[in-house]
Amino acid sequence: MIKIGILGYGNLARGVEASIKQNPDTSLVAVFTRRDPATVKIATEGAVVDSTDNIESYKDKIDVLVICGGSATDLPEQTPKYAAMFNVIDSFDTHARIPEHFANVDGAASSSNHTALISGGWDPGMFSLNRLYGSCVLPEGKDYTFWGKGVSQGHSDAIRRIAGVKNGKQYTIPVEAALEAVRSGEQPELTTRQKHTRECFVVAEEGADKALIEKTIKEMPNYFADYDTTVHFISEEEFAANHSGMNHGGFVFRTGVTGNNGEHKQVIEYSLKLDSNPEFTGSVLVAYARAISRLAAKGDFGCKTVFDIAPALLSPLSGEELRAHML
Repeated sequence: MIKIGILGYGNLARGVEASIKQNPDTSLVAVFTRRDPATVKIATEGAVVDSTDNIESYKDKIDVLVICGGSATDLPEQTPKYAAMFNVIDSFDTHARIPEHFANVDGAASSSNHTALISGGWDPGMFSLNRLYGSCVLPEGKDYTFWGKGVSQGHSDAIRRIAGVKNGKQYTIPVEAALEAVRSGEQPELTTRQKHTRECFVVAEEGADKALIEKTIKEMPNYFADYDTTVHFISEEEFAANHSGMNHGGFVFRTGVTGNNGEHKQVIEYSLKLDSNPEFTGSVLVAYARAISRLAAKGDFGCKTVFDIAPALLSPLSGEELRAHML
């Protein structure tokens, strides 16, 4: 039984908790929160809710700590900190800062004999794997990734951290003409701005400077600055009525050519259609928590990414069962 702890209890953490219930070889030991633990009600009988102030006392009770903070400010601090105490996994999704985050976590995990995985989920994560597989199979080709239409948890979290924002949600929308051009095998040259638009719905605090909020969103590096972004200010009532879902998805393409003269077009397409972004991301994290627990037990310490994990380590099935039923 893999004993799991969860740090934080937002949408992603609840997705992790739900996935643990679907995996008989995993169990939830504790949820750690910065809030008053008495105010946090979880869905797992027998698991405890405790303060992050007490987390170190669980070092011998937890096999893997799943860190469910936001990529903008939480994970760069939390993951290295807790990798010095536990085997950890996170869903860090600021692509431009992954090398920096990896180095910080690797230093903490390696020096304390722990195993960590950063950037688990679906992008980065499952989409990353498909980009890698596609580039290996079709060396003469191009990669294309499209997200949405759907809610980005990381971008929505970044909006909500802006001063004066009471609530916010961001939708990533593929540009349909660009999507179809790639699907046809044309291999167009597309800028970041030509592939997606971003649409934000914001509930502002009373008296907040809406013009400044909009400017801050549109100029935010790594999140919105490179995209055509629309910001709508709406009421709390409209937000609750029309923007309570967490759907998402997207597409990864590798288009290329094969043959002695490159005469044959080949298109690889991988897609996701998700009713619940956090529940799917949580499910990926639990599968990789299994792999991290196995690697730690073998003494394979340090930081990993999805590229470093053999597929068989994700499955509760034995090698014999996998070969008989999945190969």
